[in-house]
Amino acid sequence: MTFEIAATPQEAVDRLELLYEQARTALRNDLQRFFTTAEPPTLEERALYRYPMLRITYEPSKLPAATRRGYAKFSMPGIYSTTVTQPGEFRTYLLDQLQPLVEEYGATIETGVSNQEIPYPYALDGGDELGRGAVTAAELARYFPTPLLALVGDEVADGTFEIVEGEPRPLSLFDAVRVDYSLRRLVHYTGTDWRAVQPWVLLTNYHRYVDQFVRLALAEIEAGTAQALVAPGGIRIDRDGIDVSAAERVMSAPWHRFQMPAYHLIRESGEGVTLVNIGVGPSNAKNITDHLAVLRPNCWLMVGHCGGLRQTQIIGDYVLAHAYLRQDGILDELVPPDVPVPALAEVQVALQQAAAEVTGEKGDRLKQRLRTGTVVTQDDRNWELRWSKERKRINLSRAIAVDMESGTIAAQGYRLRVPYGTLLCVSDKPLHGEIKLPGAANAFYERAVGEHLKIGLAALEKLKEAGSSIHSRKLRSFDEPPFR
Repeated sequence: MTFEIAATPQEAVDRLELLYEQARTALRNDLQRFFTTAEPPTLEERALYRYPMLRITYEPSKLPAATRRGYAKFSMPGIYSTTVTQPGEFRTYLLDQLQPLVEEYGATIETGVSNQEIPYPYALDGGDELGRGAVTAAELARYFPTPLLALVGDEVADGTFEIVEGEPRPLSLFDAVRVDYSLRRLVHYTGTDWRAVQPWVLLTNYHRYVDQFVRLALAEIEAGTAQALVAPGGIRIDRDGIDVSAAERVMSAPWHRFQMPAYHLIRESGEGVTLVNIGVGPSNAKNITDHLAVLRPNCWLMVGHCGGLRQTQIIGDYVLAHAYLRQDGILDELVPPDVPVPALAEVQVALQQAAAEVTGEKGDRLKQRLRTGTVVTQDDRNWELRWSKERKRINLSRAIAVDMESGTIAAQGYRLRVPYGTLLCVSDKPLHGEIKLPGAANAFYERAVGEHLKIGLAALEKLKEAGSSIHSRKLRSFDEPPFR
């Protein structure tokens, strides 16, 4: 099929939706026939299972208007392209990227069919469709496209993509097959449909934050400022479902079956909040952010617990990270530790202002509770057992707190161009004899978790008001793809 020029971004997305639905329907229908009759697709039929492609040509006739926007910009003239999946679900994002490219740069948009096949699992809505009859995955792989990890990669995001003279440059960080791969991983890890994930994300490392989030979410729904709460296992509470047992129903959801359960507060404005309990450790932190990134969230913030490293800190104090001593190890090849991961001014200001408003403290009193400094992110939970070795690096870095996720999440935000920030709460002071004990932990949780979560939510509200300015140019390279 030849490429067609679209008169407007809306027309382009309309055609992407049409092409995608035609391809997926053809694949689903042939799968159904195979399940029923064992008749495989012909080569002509298989040729229909292809992602649509979006192609943009920029031939400048004049200098574009100056903009401080960090995205929807061309690094140089030429042709840019990417494959697209689920264009209906990504419609708002696609239009946000395309509109400035047309209006400010005079770019030409084309849509057509790519050579990239849609793997058959991605055409199915769930996993149960594969369990019918005696058809095995091996049999399906003989006749239908399968997910090939060799075709899934982050070369564009990591800057290792080879530009070939005469070939289109990448239009976006992720192509269709990479996006589809992560959409399925999100369902697997979080226990919720990826479509429920909201553009504002909070990440935590303790389930008690979930308890508080559920209470606050249900209060919003009851007050009419939110539409619904989606929990793992298909639980959904909307305004008609608010009653005395609502919180119990959400908390009885089978979250324990999922590695990183997610909870989604859905607002009619489309500006809702997702909370993911990522558990402990840098591996989980990288895993979930690898997959969340394909949804192009507006921001992710880490709101969890940490160990305080200074004598003057007390249990329940806050730590606003402005730098990270990354000893997580997991991203060393992708973002080497000597590459600075900058603090983002808009996020830092929002977190500090939110802390002042929620706690009601200002000036020196706020500084006593909210300390700004470097956070050490470790890959070893028992790092204290090698204190004689760690002491020098902690002193040199002037670190004020230690955890196992924040540096990874920030580095992932930097790497994958998602605005990031960290506000931690001191739950113990391992260097000063205040270690976590069951009774002390319970008292701390009761006092601190609710306030901490409210600060995170308030910071997100402030970032919404900041608009597109939060998508900092600090996160973009000199030869960045046009789409953020």
